Amino acid sequence: VQLQASGGGLVQAGGSLRLSCATSGSIGRINVMAWYRQAPGKQRDLVAAITSGGITNYADSVKGRFTISRDNAKNTVYLQMNSLKPEDTAVYYCNVASPISPPYWGQGTLVTVSS
Repeated sequence: VQLQASGGGLVQAGGSLRLSCATSGSIGRINVMAWYRQAPGKQRDLVAAITSGGITNYADSVKGRFTISRDNAKNTVYLQMNSLKPEDTAVYYCNVASPISPPYWGQGTLVTVSS
């Protein structure tokens, strides 16, 4: 299984970005796709997750600003990020986990929000 993340970049505070993560290979019908982020010198934290049934979960810091979605036919997960803040600056990683396989990680995409 391979995950290919894209969509990161440099944006001013208040702006928006949309991240995408396409998966290839068999990940099982029942799974959770998620976005994590890691800022310099900090641990990797969960940003948002979505189950194959569409149930979502968000970190408190991004609620109301970020939206996670997925296209099951394309095995792709998205993260729409609005009202970005400098503290959202981090490398964003996509992740997929299921009961039948170990978790898989994408290569990360850098998001930089300037003040």
